[in-house]
Amino acid sequence: MNWLLPEYTADALPHEAARIERLRRRMLDLFRGHGYELVMPPLLEYLDSLLTGTGADLKLRTFKLVDQLSGRTLGVRADITPQAARIDAHLLNRQGVTRLCYCDSVLHTLPASQAATREPIQLGAELYGHAGVEADLEVIRLMAAALTSAGTPASRIDLGHVGVFSALAEAAGLTGETEHEVLQRLQAKDVPSLQALCANVAEPYRSALLRLPSLYGGGEVLDAAARELPALPAIDAALSTLRALRAAMPELPLSFDFSDLRGYQYHNGVVFAAYYPGFPSAIALGGRYDGAGKAFGRARPATGFSLDLREVARLAPQEDAPAGILAPSGEDAALRAEIARLRAAGEIVVELLPGQTGSEGPRCDRQLVGQGGKWIIEAINRD
Repeated sequence: MNWLLPEYTADALPHEAARIERLRRRMLDLFRGHGYELVMPPLLEYLDSLLTGTGADLKLRTFKLVDQLSGRTLGVRADITPQAARIDAHLLNRQGVTRLCYCDSVLHTLPASQAATREPIQLGAELYGHAGVEADLEVIRLMAAALTSAGTPASRIDLGHVGVFSALAEAAGLTGETEHEVLQRLQAKDVPSLQALCANVAEPYRSALLRLPSLYGGGEVLDAAARELPALPAIDAALSTLRALRAAMPELPLSFDFSDLRGYQYHNGVVFAAYYPGFPSAIALGGRYDGAGKAFGRARPATGFSLDLREVARLAPQEDAPAGILAPSGEDAALRAEIARLRAAGEIVVELLPGQTGSEGPRCDRQLVGQGGKWIIEAINRD
């Protein structure tokens, strides 16, 4: 049937679209209040630019096609974050801190899960030009505030640091395919497979790698990690950063997970994931990715987060859309003036066309009625 959509894509009908738009405006206004400037990168870019500095997983998720004008390969963006890094590094070219935000559709070759769409609406915020923990604090707090504003406050925010695994892998001499396989087993918390892969790894790094999957939970995990992991400078620095974040945000439901290494090829510092009750996966993800702009001419410190606005809108509590006002059809000057005044005041006014008796679109609970040469608003009696 010609009208069917591709699998894992869907229309947003009026009620859902209105909810998505309300949340989009609310979150972007929140970002603007924190000094984040809106950018709108193009849907298509040359593939080599779009994937510069990204991991292999993004390459697999990106649709590719040939440009009929240049003959070069184009990509349909699967993630706006690299585009924002390009804008910061190459176009804005500012020397100090830059805060950018965005909200637009991305396209994935395959859905992330059985319940996911292949066309998420990615909303996010990125902070460039500051390498300190203060920038990570700002972004994590902003993520938490955005989710709360949507009515989906995080029940748990997991923090991790890719520097811990990176330091262990380097000290243990893991390279290439072996490092990749160990990373996959860690992310899946597959301890038996991890034991087999690390059978020939020297101590104390073997024991440390096997300990990572069980290092998750509250603040006590940081103390356990300090006691049980090798005293490598990179691990000490990572634990110091995580302790600082924990101390600065007692109001947030923080937890720690040393095997949560999503985006390992892309991130190089703190990583974080927000969860909502009853939802099986994270509803917002972020982390530090210093140096992302290097391929565009400037290596800049960077940290940020993003979420799928479609997903958040589906989880958010139902909000009643404002009811409108029915107005009769006509060219009466007073009627036209009253309709214009009401619309300027933010009211929804639905004009009935000849032969139309009611609105099947927006819900209307009032109507304009002419009385004594004036137009007044009356409640619609549904009895």
